[in-house]
Amino acid sequence: MSEKRSLNFIEEIIENDLKSGRYETLITRFPPEPNGYLHIGHAKAICLNFGLTQKYGGYTNLRFDDTNPVTEKTEYVDSQQNDIKWLGFQWKNELYTSDYFDTLYAFAVKLIEKGLAYVDDSTADEIAEQKGTPTEPGKDSPYRTRTIAENLDLFSRMKAGEFPDGACTLRAKIDMASPNMLMRDPILYRIKHAEHHRTGNKWCIYPMYDFAHGQSDSIESITHSICTLEYVAHRELYDWLIEQLDIFPSKQYEFARLNLSYTVMSKRKLLQLVNDGVVSGWDDPRMPTISGLRRRGYTPESIRDFCERIGIAKRENIIELSLLEFCIREHLNKTATRVMAVMDPIKLVITNYPEDKEEILIGENNPEAEDKGGTREIPFSNTLWIEREDFMEVPAKKWFRLAPGSMVRLKHAYIVKCEDFKKDDNGNLTEVHCSYIPESKSGSDTSGINVKGTIHWVSASHAKKAEVRLYDRLFTVESPDAEARDFKDYLNPNSVEVLHDVYIEPFLAQASSNVRYQFIRKGYYCLDRDATAEKPVFNRTVSLKDAWSKANK
Repeated sequence: MSEKRSLNFIEEIIENDLKSGRYETLITRFPPEPNGYLHIGHAKAICLNFGLTQKYGGYTNLRFDDTNPVTEKTEYVDSQQNDIKWLGFQWKNELYTSDYFDTLYAFAVKLIEKGLAYVDDSTADEIAEQKGTPTEPGKDSPYRTRTIAENLDLFSRMKAGEFPDGACTLRAKIDMASPNMLMRDPILYRIKHAEHHRTGNKWCIYPMYDFAHGQSDSIESITHSICTLEYVAHRELYDWLIEQLDIFPSKQYEFARLNLSYTVMSKRKLLQLVNDGVVSGWDDPRMPTISGLRRRGYTPESIRDFCERIGIAKRENIIELSLLEFCIREHLNKTATRVMAVMDPIKLVITNYPEDKEEILIGENNPEAEDKGGTREIPFSNTLWIEREDFMEVPAKKWFRLAPGSMVRLKHAYIVKCEDFKKDDNGNLTEVHCSYIPESKSGSDTSGINVKGTIHWVSASHAKKAEVRLYDRLFTVESPDAEARDFKDYLNPNSVEVLHDVYIEPFLAQASSNVRYQFIRKGYYCLDRDATAEKPVFNRTVSLKDAWSKANK
């Protein structure tokens, strides 16, 4: 029996709240802004919010924080929904901050009526200067003393569209000397004349995140509003607004966001990679987006396992990409179908096997799976494709593959002995000639011969040609965001290598995008969406072993 995992600090809070009767039902929410595709960092938040309500009962809302019409698209809404479902979670209510625009406007009016908000004509630079510094108090805006009636009139005219973008804002009236800079009369509403993806041109004023977020939580009776550590300073304003509006007291709790080595997590920077053509799109297999990981061959189980392993902490740190790769290897080792593919082919001719003879061999699809994953038929003939690296003219010490006079086993087939080889005029190896031991057939070997090496192969007359894309880390340094130069200066020029002449066994001609494959001795692969019946295309999900860490020690 595995040892019971200790509770993280958020689980401790929830258990205490439920035991004390503070809340009868746990309600969480996942509130992405629809301005890009979700990434692995969001996966951590998704697993946390949905996982908590799975564990303790209750439910999770999906609420799109759509308060910036300039950057938001329905495309992003659709992709984010698909990602959450693919990870294995289902929300109870699909909601949008824009659902609450009328209510939020009424909340803002209430603050004005209480003398706690005012319309400010100051420019963005003037407001920034008024804020002061962390060691010096701010200065009151010259518009801070406007009357309630004047502010109500101006705010109504802002809503009616009388003013251009940037002409004025609505600010909370709190404390310009507060040690928390965010409490120095923060902006609650700004003017944006832009068409919204849901409300069209009904609104030209939009609430700021700090105003919309806590109030939306309250409207939905969210009991535990869980966000990342950068919002610690925002909690005071979150609580102040709820208290002044006298609405349901949702509570905010913060945890450390996921920082993953050899990548960037900023949606703005990921969008830059897309727009600059550095990657082919949001779902490029080198991207840390959930759709990119899915296209690369990652599974929901491996990502959920990764999020479970890294846990929930209160301090920021960088998680090694190798841990994510370990999780997918662990899962695919038990589930992926074993097949044979030759990446750098040379011919192997079995000289004593009849040219006109063919036979069907049987291979186990996954000996690590509980049910062995079934079996498949593998055609065999006298001419095969093997990997160029599996032959060495002058063998090194402890070389257990092909060399003149040496013997190896062909996977699922026979033992062969290297008799000869051919080179072209440039000295490049073109063919290896072997003889086979008829009594050494896998599963019924009576030859009594033991060999230390086993190599994979594909029958030349039955093989199908495929394109294989070998993906690697997108950046060459562990923390591209932390370096002195622009993050794009650290892009890995070898993050993808495309092989056009890969030979695959015919079984793979019917490959499914829903199945993951282990190319024996090569790594784990999946069918790409670019694949056609005429040209299969496979993406390498991950190598069999962590070659990067070893190479960069």
